[in-house]
Amino acid sequence: MNFLEKTLGFDPKITTLKTEMIAGATTFLTMSYILAVNPAILSTTGMDKGALFTATALASAIATLLLAFMARLPFAQAPSMGLNAFFAFTLCQAMHYTWQQSLAIMLIEGVIFLLITFFNIREMILDSIPQNLRYAISAGIGMFIAFIGLKNAEIIVPKEGTFVGLGEFTPMSILGIIAIMLSGILMARRIKGALFYGIIAATVIGIPMGVTQIPDHWLPVSAPQSLDPIFCQFDFEGLYNYNTVLVVISLLIVNIFDTVGTLVGLAQKTGIVKPDGTIPRVKEAMMSDAIGTTCGAMLGSSTITTYIESASGIAEGGRTGVTSFVVGAFFIFSLLLSPIFMLIPAAATSGALVLVGVLMLDSVKKIDLGDIGEAFPAFITMITMVLCYSIADGICLGILSFVILKLCLGKWRELNWTLIILSVLFILNFVYA
Repeated sequence: MNFLEKTLGFDPKITTLKTEMIAGATTFLTMSYILAVNPAILSTTGMDKGALFTATALASAIATLLLAFMARLPFAQAPSMGLNAFFAFTLCQAMHYTWQQSLAIMLIEGVIFLLITFFNIREMILDSIPQNLRYAISAGIGMFIAFIGLKNAEIIVPKEGTFVGLGEFTPMSILGIIAIMLSGILMARRIKGALFYGIIAATVIGIPMGVTQIPDHWLPVSAPQSLDPIFCQFDFEGLYNYNTVLVVISLLIVNIFDTVGTLVGLAQKTGIVKPDGTIPRVKEAMMSDAIGTTCGAMLGSSTITTYIESASGIAEGGRTGVTSFVVGAFFIFSLLLSPIFMLIPAAATSGALVLVGVLMLDSVKKIDLGDIGEAFPAFITMITMVLCYSIADGICLGILSFVILKLCLGKWRELNWTLIILSVLFILNFVYA
């Protein structure tokens, strides 16, 4: 136990080893979809899909294990769902970069990420965010992650006239509803491991429904695919131009605020935030993210970020680096046991995501809703995070509205230079993006 206390921050006074392991398994199962989705998205660029699976698992394992030992926090990291789409559909398809050039851009971003983390720039940004906006970020992430769960289960679908609407009752959506209600019942009955058991039960229930699909000649074990087709395949030619500079800046802004927002939201749920608003070992968490992004680019994957699905493990009681260590170990095991993890349908994880949203919504009551000058930016943060489908956009628009409101009300003393500089950068990014 002393080893776990020193290396992973395990504290038997606040948690148990069983709780941490269940929390890690829950987080992994909730985010394991990335093992299927990331290769599917990035392979549209011509990259080898088998190699991408290996790269995704290894990059996620490296970043999460680094976080476990460096920051000793119960968070997990993997390739960003927004930035892998940016890689495939914006860089490669819209801007006509090759995937080798796009990997080089990701490497450049990773190195810059390391530098700004080392010089405490990201920590300075985090410290500049007002307290009410921090509560709004946490609540907004809760609503955002619940929306993802509803979307993944096809309970909420795109509608031409209203943008989104209620989907039809298909086997997928019915399984999602079962998963949500089952998870809610188990949590209401205070059953330890409720979200974990909900995912497993929904996966099993999905077999006769045809949602959990078992392929012909299915075997639970398979050898990992080689990384050779994509490992360190960088092409820096043609990158020395103004467009590339704008792309790197956009990637940095999105990644910084995606990670900062997630860290703020998750830290609020673990109860580790100090009275002055600081988060212990946050620099180490950011550094593991930056190193993970650099390693991910070398392995052949897109930018790494901290996953909001970590909240599912926190809801199960995960409080230390043991939780993230278990997640990292599962990512390594997935290299051999990928057929098992690939069986879990998106609808089976919707219960965990929606219930996490419910738990994170309690931050709303901490927002000063009696002062419109504080309530308005908080509301903008929460609603745009969901409607823009982006944590980063929600934070950017929330900070912008906060700064503009304070300036117009003559309360400029409540601002700091970091917020003002960030607001200028946000405006330039929105104008030139």
